[in-house]
Amino acid sequence: MMAGKKRLSNPPDNTHSTEARPTRALVLHPDTRAGDRTGRDPRRALEEAISLAHALPGLEVAGGDIVRLPRPHPGMLFGSGKVDELRARIEGDEIELVLIDGAVTPVQQRNLEKAWKVKLLDRTGLILEIFADRAATREGVLQVELAALSYQRTRLVRAWTHLERQRGGLGFVGGPGETQIEADRRAIDEQMTKLRRQLGKVAKTRELHRAARAKVPYPVVALVGYTNAGKSTLFNRLTGADVMAKDMLFATLDPTMRAVELPHGLNVILSDTVGFISDLPTQLVAAFRATLEEVLDADLIVHVRDISHPETEEQAHDVETILEGLGVDTDIPRIEMWNKADALPPDAAETVGNLAARRDDVYLGSALTGQGLDALLDRAADDLTETLTETALTLPFAAGRARAWLHEEGAVLAEMPSDDGTQFTLRWTARQAARFAGAFPDVAPDGLRIARDGPDRDRSDDPWGNG
Repeated sequence: MMAGKKRLSNPPDNTHSTEARPTRALVLHPDTRAGDRTGRDPRRALEEAISLAHALPGLEVAGGDIVRLPRPHPGMLFGSGKVDELRARIEGDEIELVLIDGAVTPVQQRNLEKAWKVKLLDRTGLILEIFADRAATREGVLQVELAALSYQRTRLVRAWTHLERQRGGLGFVGGPGETQIEADRRAIDEQMTKLRRQLGKVAKTRELHRAARAKVPYPVVALVGYTNAGKSTLFNRLTGADVMAKDMLFATLDPTMRAVELPHGLNVILSDTVGFISDLPTQLVAAFRATLEEVLDADLIVHVRDISHPETEEQAHDVETILEGLGVDTDIPRIEMWNKADALPPDAAETVGNLAARRDDVYLGSALTGQGLDALLDRAADDLTETLTETALTLPFAAGRARAWLHEEGAVLAEMPSDDGTQFTLRWTARQAARFAGAFPDVAPDGLRIARDGPDRDRSDDPWGNG
């Protein structure tokens, strides 16, 4: 995989400097509001695209522009007049890279690069470059490589004149063999298969770590939110960790977990995840699903929002859409941290404060100053304390699989034999109880069987396939 800063930086010029000079980039946001159901302000979208460009080392953003695009041209995206106008600007400003804040088809990309004589990246390509540059762990690197290959596979175009390879001899009469595109696609598929195998091995290691944590049944609290909402700043303040936290999109890529003691002496595992963004490439959502498994298994989700951002509502909607796409259980308790209250002007702070006060699942504050965090932590501790309950359960001696399940979940506080079977003292969540009932209906108490029969039970959680 080619990291962004390596691929996009130019070689040194003829001066004595040995440093690669930055690549001059132009950011273009196609204004397609006629077909944009989000209704977002194109100026805000351009600002976000420029911030994305700044997040990639080796780029010098020479400018940005909004291009009205009532109807995308199938071959060039823009009309011929606009293409000529932009070519003059590109040549005059010595632009070497054009970033299109939107989707560009392979044919459009090839034609525009030929017309402008520069490299072109669309929004997905740019985000992939940023992720390639930021990935620090082995798993992160593999996930980015898999996402990049998936993206490249869809962008193979007929760029060669030798499109057909003739079959070998041996006297057989046959037509043309595979095309260059087919050969490239096959090579990509083989590489993707290898990466999936390697990711499978990493996933097994992650499962071992999760099993080790389960032996000490700490609830998991997952921080989610739009990129640059302040999740890592909040994580650092609560845990004393040193996770990278900058005013930059995708400052954090690889997930980080730490043990934290909440009020009432409750110990939890706090998980910081990669930030979300509007139009997050589907390849990345699929590739990073394993990384986000901690969110899927969380006992509490804290949605961190940048309440000072003018499009905070739209960002929150994007986060919820991605969580839904990941399959996050809607039954997992959620609270919102309206972050960056210190960045609000006084009049807006009063209005936002009144809005937050009307909701019992919202806490206004600042991860930077510590404002509002005590109330947030008290609420999290209360929710999790209510979530963990102690239960007495007796299992027949023959229920070995059920006993193993309870130990794997870390739910067993004590066990002792009796005449009727093994008596267990359990401490678990309602979700664990429902999953147990779904897996072992024959030995689950009546109350758990009721939970099993509820309409929202996710039968994919059944570890034995008995759901």
